[in-house]
Amino acid sequence: MERSLVCITAFSNKFWKIKVQGNMFIVSYGKIGTQGSINTKEFSSEEHCLREANKLIQSKLKKGYRDQGEDSGQAMQMTEAEFWRLIDAAHQRGDYMEEQLEWLTAYLSRKSIREIVHFDIQFNRVYQKSYTSDLWAAAYIIMGGCSDDSFDYFRAWLVFLGKDAYEKALADPESIMPYLGKEEDVPEFEDLLTCATIAFEEKTGLEQEDYLEIYYSLADEKPDPEIDFDWDEDDEETLSRKFPKLWAKYGEYPLG
Repeated sequence: MERSLVCITAFSNKFWKIKVQGNMFIVSYGKIGTQGSINTKEFSSEEHCLREANKLIQSKLKKGYRDQGEDSGQAMQMTEAEFWRLIDAAHQRGDYMEEQLEWLTAYLSRKSIREIVHFDIQFNRVYQKSYTSDLWAAAYIIMGGCSDDSFDYFRAWLVFLGKDAYEKALADPESIMPYLGKEEDVPEFEDLLTCATIAFEEKTGLEQEDYLEIYYSLADEKPDPEIDFDWDEDDEETLSRKFPKLWAKYGEYPLG
C-alpha cells in the first residue's frame, strides 16, 4: 500500500507519503520541492502495520491533507472557453500587452493555488497546439530567423492575441499579418510563459521550484510532438512559395 498526500494552502505547502512494506511502513514528509525527512516503523505483523498506517492517513486527512492530484471540485478546473474569456478580459485592462499581463498576473494571484495551476494547464494545452512546422516557418520569415526559444516566445505572443486570431493562425499563418507591428516590435511575449508562476510566487512567497512541484502533480503533461519540417532555413525559394505574402513583406526586411 502506498498513499501520497499534500497540504497546499496560503500558509502550508507540504507533502506526506506513506509506503507499507510487509510489517513496516516508511513515511516521508516535508516542504514540497525538498527531499524532506524519512521515518520508518516496524510492527509485529502486517495487519498491525496496515491498521496503524490507516490511522496516520486519517489523521492527516483531518488536518487538511488531500491526495496528491485530487481535485476538490470540478469548478476549480478551467475550461478552454474560460481560459479565452480571461485572455479577452485582460485585453480590456490596458493598451499594451505588458499592462494587460500585469492585470492578469494580479488577478490570478488572488485565486486559489489550484485555480492558478489549472489556468496554466489550460494555457499549455492551447500553447502546445501551435508547435507546428508552418508556424515556425512563418516566424522564421517574419523575424529573419527563429531559434527554439524565439519560437516559444512567438507562440506565447500568438496565444495572447486571443482565440479568434490564434485559431485562424493555426489554419493560415499569414492571417497574423494585421497584428504585426512596426519594425522594432518583434512578435514575442516571453513573460506570458511565467505568468502563472509569478502569480503563485506573489500569492505564497514560495519559489518557482515549489510551483513546478505542484504543477506536475496536477497536470497530465505530454511532451511536444515531433515536427516533420517541410522547409529548410537555407531554402528561400521554398519559404517564399510556402508563404508568399509574408515573404513579400518580411523576406528582405524582417522585424527585429
